[in-house]
Amino acid sequence: MESKATWTGAVGRTCNLLLVKIVNGLALSKIHPNVLTFIGLVINIYAARLLAIGAFWQAGLVIIGAGLFDMVDGRVARQTGQVTRFGGFFDSVVDRYSDLALLIGLLVYYGNLNRPLYVVLTAIVMVASVMISYTRARAENTIPQCKVGFLERPERVVLLIIGALFDRMAPVLWIAAILGNLTVVHRMIFTYQEAQRLEDAQTRVPASNSSVAVGL
Repeated sequence: MESKATWTGAVGRTCNLLLVKIVNGLALSKIHPNVLTFIGLVINIYAARLLAIGAFWQAGLVIIGAGLFDMVDGRVARQTGQVTRFGGFFDSVVDRYSDLALLIGLLVYYGNLNRPLYVVLTAIVMVASVMISYTRARAENTIPQCKVGFLERPERVVLLIIGALFDRMAPVLWIAAILGNLTVVHRMIFTYQEAQRLEDAQTRVPASNSSVAVGL
């Protein structure tokens, strides 16, 4: 057990060291973080094309490459002091386009195979993908934070990579459809509970203030 932990720790440290070197190199190149974000989108669009023609394992490798840009853009922004409100917004919008591009590739693939069930299933995954992001964004206009759920973006990307590399896209889509929509429901329930808690707290404050005033 200890040797396994040591091995995984060594892999983790090696990957982190490699990532740090990549970030340092990109920081020295003075490339803008938003450009890195956009490059990630372009790579994902290419991966979508590969998915559309059924070149799944190649697409899986390309998605991993796009994920690298997704990992480093924020780090480069922090290291070069280029963190901005717009940068975070741009990254989030581009992530949505990347997610949908990959799923559109699968729509084309299953459409060409005349597999209507999987066309519909992919569409359901697309809806879940959008709604997971939307429910969080909308919830955080009402409550401080809403990050709950089974299937956030990193998990969805990993599922697609697994499905592509191991040619198991059909079961991956079923998992993404079920867990994705459960995540939406979970966020709705969580937001309801948090909103109720905040409203109850606000109701108790005036009541306590009035009782103090009466006492005076």
